[in-house]
Amino acid sequence: MLVSPSSRHALWRCVFSLLLLVHSAAYSAISDDTLRALPRPGDDFDIHTGKILSPILIPRVAGTPGSTAVLNHFNDFFQTSLPHWTIELQNSTSKTPVTGDKDVPFVNFIAYRDPPWAAKGDVGRLTLVAHYDSKYTPEGFIGAIDSAAPCAMIMHAMRSIDAALTKKWTEMEAQGHSSLGIGEQTGIQVLFLDGEEAFQTWTDTDSLYGARSLAETWEHTYHPAMSQFRTELSSITLFVLLDLLGAKSPTILSHFPTTHWAYQNMGKLEGRLRDLQQFKSSPSQAKRSEQKWLIDAETDERFITSRGGISDDHLPFMHRGVEILHLIDFKTETGFPNVWHTLDDDGEHLDAATVEDWSTLVTAFAAEWMELDGYFETPATRSADLYDRKTEL
Repeated sequence: MLVSPSSRHALWRCVFSLLLLVHSAAYSAISDDTLRALPRPGDDFDIHTGKILSPILIPRVAGTPGSTAVLNHFNDFFQTSLPHWTIELQNSTSKTPVTGDKDVPFVNFIAYRDPPWAAKGDVGRLTLVAHYDSKYTPEGFIGAIDSAAPCAMIMHAMRSIDAALTKKWTEMEAQGHSSLGIGEQTGIQVLFLDGEEAFQTWTDTDSLYGARSLAETWEHTYHPAMSQFRTELSSITLFVLLDLLGAKSPTILSHFPTTHWAYQNMGKLEGRLRDLQQFKSSPSQAKRSEQKWLIDAETDERFITSRGGISDDHLPFMHRGVEILHLIDFKTETGFPNVWHTLDDDGEHLDAATVEDWSTLVTAFAAEWMELDGYFETPATRSADLYDRKTEL
C-alpha cells in the first residue's frame, strides 16, 4: 500500500500526540525534600566574576569575536562540568541587510545526554533552548535578559541534574534495561541558538538565522529505518524556549493549548517552591495573594488560545510540528520588560534573586520531567548513606 507524504505526516502527528499523552499521564511530582535540596548557583551567577553568567555578559553579535568567546565558554562548561554529554555544532552562513554581499557565520551550540543503552533514533528529548547572540545595534548592547541570563539558567539546571541522571541510569542498567518501557527512552538536550536578533529590522529573513537553519537541517536528518523517531526534529518531545527572563516580577502566559499541561506542571512547581520558601524573590513569608509568574497555571486548557504571534526562535520548529512551551516575559498591557532592546539591558539591571529563582524552577521542571525524584542527595539520603556506612563498619 502506498501512503502519500501528507498522510505519513498526519499519521506521525497522531503517534506523536499519543506519546505526549502517555508522558503527561505518567508525569509524577517530585517530593518536597527534592525541591529543598536542588543545587543553587551561588557565586556562579555573579555578574562580574560568576563562572557561568559573567562570560556571557558581553556584546556577542553573530560572527564577532564576542560570539566566539561565548561559544567557547559553552564548550568549556560542558566539557569540564558535564563530560557525559555529547556536544555538536551546527554551522550556516547568510547575508544580512547590514553586511551586503558578505556572508555572516552562524553557529548553533547543541549538547545532549541520552540513556546509555538507547539508540539515538529511539530517544525523545526534552529540549531547553535560548539564543546567545546579542543585537547589532545599539553599539555595546549586552542583552542580559535577552538572553544571557536564560543561557546561564539552563547551564546551571543541566549541571544540577547531571549527577542524579547518572545515578538513575546506572541503577537502571544494573537492573537490566532490556525490560524498560517506552517512557524510559527519554533524553535531555540544550540548544543555544545563534542569530535570533535582526541586524536591521525584524522580518522573516532578517531574524532567527540559526533557528531557521537548524530546523530545516533537522527536518531532513533521518534516523535509521525502524527507529522510534524518524528525524532529529521529530525526536524533540518538548521545545522549551526561555527568552527575556531576569527582570523582577515577570509575567509568563500560556501560549499553546497542546502544551498547556506542561505549562501547568511548571506552574505547580512554582507554587510549591514559593510555599516551601525556596524563592529568594518572594517575601520570607509568601502570601497567597502574591502574583505568580505563570499566571495561566489555573486556567483550563479550553480557555487557552494559541498566542503564536510573538516572533521568537520557536517559530521554525513550531511550523514543522514541534510542540512548544514558550517562557517569555510579556505583559498584555505593557509588552516586554522596559529594558528590552536598550543599553539598560545589562547585568546591573538584572534582578539577581529572580535570575536565581528561574534557575531553580527550570532545574525542578527538568528533574521532574526526567523522573529524578529519589536520585538527588537530600538530608534524608545523606543520613541513610551515613547509616549504611556505619553498619558496614
